[in-house]
Amino acid sequence: MLRGDEVEEADERMEQRMKKFRGKFARMRGVTRALACAASGALVLSLCSGAVADPGQKNKKSKDAAAAAQSPVPLPPKALSDEIDDDIGQMLAAFQVGNVEMMHKYYADNATFVSGGYEPPVVGWQNYAPLYERERAAFQGMQLVRRNTFVFAIGDVAWATYEWEFDSTLNGQAYSARGQTTLIFNKVGANWLIVHNHTSEICPDAQAAQPQPAAR
Repeated sequence: MLRGDEVEEADERMEQRMKKFRGKFARMRGVTRALACAASGALVLSLCSGAVADPGQKNKKSKDAAAAAQSPVPLPPKALSDEIDDDIGQMLAAFQVGNVEMMHKYYADNATFVSGGYEPPVVGWQNYAPLYERERAAFQGMQLVRRNTFVFAIGDVAWATYEWEFDSTLNGQAYSARGQTTLIFNKVGANWLIVHNHTSEICPDAQAAQPQPAAR
């Protein structure tokens, strides 16, 4: 058996151990509470940051992303689109009145020309100009109406597509035609020059004569 003094000494040691344990527990609880406060503070900060963000900026990014998804081909700036559209108009005006020099202003010397016929392309302005003059001489006056022009651009390359309606007089008879044209442009210095012209006429009579595929 323990003597009375030994019991008291054991009780003191036990009390000291309990005090140390309570101190450690208090410190651990303080650290845990501090970490919890820090975490909650970070959460509140992130929520507040989201709350004060400009909703217009978020909407703008969403609209830009939607526009990019719907239009994989980049659209040119408005000024560039207008410039190329104006060049096409000036070129076609010269085409109607037979001004070869004015037409040449908008074409590269090495331009290629493809028609709807089953034939090789005409390569080079010097080969196209005499063909144009010879064919135009057979018509008495002409009017060309352009519709639905679309312009696209990537870097120094641009292309445009449009539909056209042509009216004139050929051998004393009214003559009309319609079709589509695709022009490819290359930027040379400060100018956009046509390097390729693919013009095809729609021939309703020929299309009607072709056999139609069986319905599926």
